[in-house]
Amino acid sequence: MTPLFHNAPAPLQLDADVLVIGGGLAGTWAAVAAAREGAKVVLAEKGWCGTSGVTATAGPGHWWVPPQQRQSAIAKRVDSAARLGDPRWMARILDTTWNSLPQLDRLYHFPTDDQGRKQYRALRGPEYMRAMRQLAMEHGVILLDQSPALELLRSESGELAGARGWQRQLKREWQVKAPATVLATGGCGFLSRLLGSHTNTGDGYLMGVEAGAELSGMEFSAYYCIAPAGSTMTRSMVYTFGRYFDAVGRELDIPQGPDFNNALARHLLQGPVFCRLDRIPADIRARLPYVQPNLMLPFDRLGIDPYRDRFPVTLHGEGTIRGVGGLRVTDDHCQTTVPGLFTAGDAASREAVTGAISGGGAVNSSWALSSGQWAGAGAAQYAKRNHTVIRNVARYTENPFSAADADYRETIQAVRNELHPYDKNLFRTGPQLQRSLQVLDNHHDRLHIRLSESDPTTLLRWRETEALLASARWCYASALARKESRGIHQREDAPGQHERFDVHLRSGGLDTPWVRHDPVRQPEGLPA
Repeated sequence: MTPLFHNAPAPLQLDADVLVIGGGLAGTWAAVAAAREGAKVVLAEKGWCGTSGVTATAGPGHWWVPPQQRQSAIAKRVDSAARLGDPRWMARILDTTWNSLPQLDRLYHFPTDDQGRKQYRALRGPEYMRAMRQLAMEHGVILLDQSPALELLRSESGELAGARGWQRQLKREWQVKAPATVLATGGCGFLSRLLGSHTNTGDGYLMGVEAGAELSGMEFSAYYCIAPAGSTMTRSMVYTFGRYFDAVGRELDIPQGPDFNNALARHLLQGPVFCRLDRIPADIRARLPYVQPNLMLPFDRLGIDPYRDRFPVTLHGEGTIRGVGGLRVTDDHCQTTVPGLFTAGDAASREAVTGAISGGGAVNSSWALSSGQWAGAGAAQYAKRNHTVIRNVARYTENPFSAADADYRETIQAVRNELHPYDKNLFRTGPQLQRSLQVLDNHHDRLHIRLSESDPTTLLRWRETEALLASARWCYASALARKESRGIHQREDAPGQHERFDVHLRSGGLDTPWVRHDPVRQPEGLPA
């Protein structure tokens, strides 16, 4: 296969049973699970495995429910899923989470309660991901840090055959041949200044669709998260205790619950909004430095006491990170519509476990832990069944990589302009969605007109831009097709929820996005 760059050192070439792309929470659990099945595993991470991604910056909770309480927990979740959740999948992640976290006892110091019982529900992100990196290394996983993937590869017979990318620090191409690949690249935050999400640019969506995979639930991408103005610190739990004020100090009626973001956004469209956290109970204040150790940093730097002082707040769009959509899974092992291609975490659609609402922190963390292990084990088993010597590999896309001369910068700004504003993305209307899609379609055409040879840094940015733009178009094409309001997808011009949209919206397409309505399979019922 022709190298990407003629003047670069010789490429790193590896053979594996399973390639995992993405080294966050889902990716590391996938790599460990595949290795436990006896597979030779390579993990390629855009940043540094163990420090990059949204988990590494957070205090992630988990959907941690004792067996005797699960039926009621699932029933409550089903009721809020807007007819798109599946209780069987919910039961699966509860069981997997319950059995998995204690496996980290040796590598992670779990706190104990007053009776000496270990508390597994909430973890500190930095220590959690450090433990996962160590666990992966102990299982013999080959880690390629600072090694973003650029594209998936196929064999001469047309089957999935691995991927290739670029090693930033070593300045060389890498190529891994493998019969099974797990895409655990995270969601897409559209560069919205969401903490830990800057590398989550939709790369896995683009690579998957190029290989023939489908997406699902991309319309559920209008989740926003509160943060101090000018800060990326989107740790939202404490804001449930907040009081909110306008610029002249009048307290605002902003209810907590599912309508909080919308209510806050409507006030932000009228002017600045200020918050004070004086209602946080003393016991929670005492625990915050442990559960969310970086929460107070923006306040400390600005000399603000958030328990006493009012401070301005904003909302950052989370796209598909704490949204719902992603690559469609077709079986219990999180395989996509492409044989041998698996997906996990925020790269995968979470409709089965969240329905049309956000999984927030707890459900999404449990989904990452669980889907990672299901995908990793499934990929290893697939590789055993389909293990052949992969000789020559080829691209899925026909045109060679090139970069439009500096056009990607304008495209990035266009994506931000269309995906960030509340009055375009949060409060959606059909005409506005069509206008935004027209803008994004024009940038798709421009991005592929003037092609020229490029250096690795520009090529990486160009591919990220292509992924951002494609993800935005899939989100808005799906939002336009769902002519109702359901969960975190709200249409100002279609305020009700309708039975005719009790469907999953599948999507894909590179030059022209398409959307298909698939009926919701009736769930098998609550577990006993």
